[in-house]
Amino acid sequence: MIKPFRLSPVFNDYIWGGSKLKSAYFKDTPFDKTAESWELSCHKNGESTVVGGEFHGQTLSAVISEFQENGIDIVGKNAAQFDQFPVLIKLIDAKADLSVQVHPDDAYAMKHENGSYGKTEVWYVVEAEPGAKLVYGLNQEMTKEAFLAAVQNNTLTEYLNFVPAKPGDVFFVKSGTIHAIGAGLFICEIQQNSDTTYRVYDWGRTGADGKPRELHVEKAADVSCLAKEIKTDFTPKLLSQKNGVEIYEAASCKYFTAKKYTSHAEVTLKTTQNSFSSVTFLSGEGTIQAGGERFPFRKGDTFFFAAQEAEIVISGACAFLETTV
Repeated sequence: MIKPFRLSPVFNDYIWGGSKLKSAYFKDTPFDKTAESWELSCHKNGESTVVGGEFHGQTLSAVISEFQENGIDIVGKNAAQFDQFPVLIKLIDAKADLSVQVHPDDAYAMKHENGSYGKTEVWYVVEAEPGAKLVYGLNQEMTKEAFLAAVQNNTLTEYLNFVPAKPGDVFFVKSGTIHAIGAGLFICEIQQNSDTTYRVYDWGRTGADGKPRELHVEKAADVSCLAKEIKTDFTPKLLSQKNGVEIYEAASCKYFTAKKYTSHAEVTLKTTQNSFSSVTFLSGEGTIQAGGERFPFRKGDTFFFAAQEAEIVISGACAFLETTV
């Protein structure tokens, strides 16, 4: 059996970040304010690395390639439709509002962003301060001309759909959806393996250099869905509840499937050759038993399990998100 890989993340210190990743999620970040922790990443802009074992210090993508060179697929058959590793997982600490932004779909990104993927993503709200909210689409339909005029006239906020957010909420953000994570939210984001973002509005603030951050209004207008957003229920679907374990569907699309587990004692994950499995712990601590060995975990840890027929036993009261393709 191929052992689980504990992953070390990449950090970003964007201006809207806070301190929770270091103070509450045990992240060894060098920054005073850390906005993002790229937990599972094979992206060129920041790759997670393996901690411990024979592959210690190597990037996850290098480990995947090493296995492939030896005829072993640890990513899984379901990922074969993609020409690169399909998923990127982040922990996001929004001390302040993120910019209002939008992501392109694959076709637009491939044409305009040097062959990059587009970005569809899902947000799982881990923590939310009282009154926290986010932007999820528009509150009314707009034409492209009206959208551009609203950006130009600094009236776009009048058209944004602001939604209250609480722990346990799930927001599926399809490419083309105008969105913004709001201040006071701590989120686990599961997304396509892409770093392409078109910033539309930035609340009038400046970057670390004292200058307004770059906007990408024309591209945003090209890709944005300008219909009214009508979804109102963001409660994940309960799939199973037995033996002290609750399983919820967070998202399911061609790029990834995400499930939320709450376990009060012990849960068994069954991995297959169809897909790798990645687990990010949102609370608790305990041990992972795999292949006759035990690996400790605590809140904030992320593990990669190879695509293989195996059983992974997670012991200890905890909550986590499992991602597969």
